[in-house]
Amino acid sequence: MTHLRAFRTWKGPCQLFHAGLVGVFMILAGCTVGPDYVRPTAEIPGAYKEMESWKVAQPKDHLTRGAWWEIFNDPQLNALEEQVSISNQSVMVAEAQFRQARALVQAARASYFPTVTVGASPTRSSRTGTTGVSSTATSNYLLLADASWEPDLWGRVRRTVEGSKASAQATAADLESTRLLVQAELAQDYFQLRVLDGQKQLLDATVIAFQKSLELTKNRYAAGVASKGDVLLAETQLRTTQAQAIDVGVQRAQLEHAIASLIGKPSSLFSIPVEPLTTVPLAVPVGVPSELLERRPDIAGAERRVAAANAQIGVAVAAYYPTVTLSASGGFESTSLSKWLTWPSRFWSVGPGISETVFDGGLRRAQTAAARAAYEGTIASYRQTVLTGFQEVEDNLAALRILEEEAEVQEEAVSAARQALAVAINQYKAGTANYLTVIVAQAAALNIETNALGILGRRMTASVLLVKALGGGWDVSSLRSIDDPGDKGNKHQRSTESKPLSADQPSVNTP
Repeated sequence: MTHLRAFRTWKGPCQLFHAGLVGVFMILAGCTVGPDYVRPTAEIPGAYKEMESWKVAQPKDHLTRGAWWEIFNDPQLNALEEQVSISNQSVMVAEAQFRQARALVQAARASYFPTVTVGASPTRSSRTGTTGVSSTATSNYLLLADASWEPDLWGRVRRTVEGSKASAQATAADLESTRLLVQAELAQDYFQLRVLDGQKQLLDATVIAFQKSLELTKNRYAAGVASKGDVLLAETQLRTTQAQAIDVGVQRAQLEHAIASLIGKPSSLFSIPVEPLTTVPLAVPVGVPSELLERRPDIAGAERRVAAANAQIGVAVAAYYPTVTLSASGGFESTSLSKWLTWPSRFWSVGPGISETVFDGGLRRAQTAAARAAYEGTIASYRQTVLTGFQEVEDNLAALRILEEEAEVQEEAVSAARQALAVAINQYKAGTANYLTVIVAQAAALNIETNALGILGRRMTASVLLVKALGGGWDVSSLRSIDDPGDKGNKHQRSTESKPLSADQPSVNTP
């Protein structure tokens, strides 16, 4: 305690030394080691190949930000989609992960500030003498406050905060990716369910027509102008079609259950009324390829992970430099409770400490190499995500273009099949054709109309997948809002590219 009080009485050159040391710390606190982040490049085509010779949405058309499904103008779909963000469990998991990542940013920022602890320790002790007789017991009362702070001289904390913030932004993009994935899956299931409702309606109408054909054939058999075989053929076709109509219910029930899970409801408490699909595919505003990097959350998330990995290189390189710690302690200490918290019982100390690792068996070299390798891996992952994004857009543009052509031809086939069926029935009634001709015409007409509904469903699915591939109206600008007032004084803007650092010769980016 005497030494501490003597330390308190130093004046003159000592104070100048401390002031100079603090000044040096403040200057060095602006230094940041490690490479400054530069967004990685990716090959971007000038235009989408599949946009050639195909309809393009008018400039006034646009995807509704957030509620992109409203472009289909289906109230039932709108009501279902609105429940995804509220009740879908996968979205809730992603949202919780985002809140966790945002909290980690706050945890990283805490290293900017000193750590202060306070404690009290009243003790009473006695010592036994050599004769075995206890000496007089003594008391000691201690109230101590300690403060320590490690100045961020080399930017380790700044790089850590930078990486944590980029990771939080990547997690926010993951949340939007999950939300978009679930929304798109819901829309696909919904349209497929409506296609099945259309197929059920077609099969039910066909069953009624086949029942009439069976009655006609029975009457002709009774009149002696048709064979028993014709009756059996008509009945076989009727029962087969009835079975097909029943079988549609299996897939419809499964799609209904899938939709219930997507909106967070038990399947047993959810149902959708039967209603054939009336929506038609729309012209989706595609834009230019360069916009895709700003509109897809998965691409944005991959890019933010590159930034986070880049910051980790700086954290690894900072380990090559000395660690400086400023510490201070003070309080009251006395052997008398009545004098414990009095001014003469006070004590304090303050001083810096510095340490440097001189040998670590190659640990820092390995950590820096690992951080650099992880960074290069994230760049490759980012570029692959960009390539996948362009592929998905091209895939669905091609699907929409080709399916539109197929739908036009299929509609002509439907018209021809209906006419052929009418002719076959008239010829059968007139006795100029056998019932096998009618059976073939009926089967062909049913098959062609079923295929037409299937093409419509595929077109709706391709429309949904194209919107998903384009980001669903999302924009990367939303990630820039992931900040808080605690970061305003620690923003470290960088715009120049630094060369990769050598683990043997780390360099410092000075302010």
